[in-house]
Amino acid sequence: MQSRVRLQTIPAGKSGYPKHVWSPAGGWYAQPSNWRKNTAIFGAVVVGITALVWNLSAEREFRHKMPEPGRFFPSRNWTRQIREHEKAQKEASGSSSS
Repeated sequence: MQSRVRLQTIPAGKSGYPKHVWSPAGGWYAQPSNWRKNTAIFGAVVVGITALVWNLSAEREFRHKMPEPGRFFPSRNWTRQIREHEKAQKEASGSSSS
């Protein structure tokens, strides 16, 4: 008996792979036609989850010591406790100067 070896031509830059392999990502050289839409949807989901976590964190943030007035402190723009503290300080300084 003579065994026959079948040679397969492979495109330049790619290696051969078994056709029966399956993976959730689509296998080797996958280029799904709607990858841009899927990427945009996933990006929107990531941004949405980040916004929800950011909002929850800002609501629950508590400071024992308030930042010094006039000093750069990024979370003073979104933390409710700091905004209320600074508003109360402005009202107190405004009413005491009258």
